[in-house]
Amino acid sequence: MKIVFLGTGSSAGTPVIACYCPVCSSADPRNCRLRASILVQDEGVHLLVDTGPDLRQQMLHAGVQALSAVLYTHFHADHINGVDDLRAFNFAQMVVIPCYADGRTATELESRFRYCFQPPDITWAKPSLSMHRMASPQTFGGVEVTPIPVMHGHLPILGYRFNDAAYLTDLKTIPDSSLMLLQELKVLILDCLRYEEHSTHLNVEEALYWARRIGAERTILTHMTHDIDYATLAAELPESIIPAYDGMVVDL
Repeated sequence: MKIVFLGTGSSAGTPVIACYCPVCSSADPRNCRLRASILVQDEGVHLLVDTGPDLRQQMLHAGVQALSAVLYTHFHADHINGVDDLRAFNFAQMVVIPCYADGRTATELESRFRYCFQPPDITWAKPSLSMHRMASPQTFGGVEVTPIPVMHGHLPILGYRFNDAAYLTDLKTIPDSSLMLLQELKVLILDCLRYEEHSTHLNVEEALYWARRIGAERTILTHMTHDIDYATLAAELPESIIPAYDGMVVDL
């Protein structure tokens, strides 16, 4: 199994429009961040997490040819607004693509993008998706996917565990019941918005706290704003914790 980091940025991405700060002006490609998303691949299984507004660009960069399913963490714009670009996979594969989400996210998607959940037309010219409420583990080939409830401020959303790896983005706290689902991880991918405290996201200090508490073999930080310079943060972290960058691939 491998995990491809399609995007490691926050809702504004980096560089930020009309910003000329040192990170937005940096020549380090690791400071260029599309909106947060990953692709999990394993022997013909291709699982996409979230469809942010950079989806087309991400799919082209990663050379993705097919999707098995889409998993949604929550319904905020930077995680769903690229959904229309899934139609390229409908056209290429000639199949309805299954999507998985918690109840509220599923309802929001069906309401905001109603046309995507209609029966496919004969030319597959529009997104053709099916929505599934995910409340228990699902298996895709050799990948067991377990939904992990976390709190994005006061909003309950989902992270996901993929065999021995977990992806937890856009969170502030993790319930004790979810910590029980995060034992014996090889890789933990964790929200890390900025250095300053935020009401709905982990900052660097909080991300390090949860990394220590969960105790994965490796922790990889993502969903970073332009307040974080890649090289600076990397130099400050313990050996077992690293920042992610767009295009990074992790093999498990």
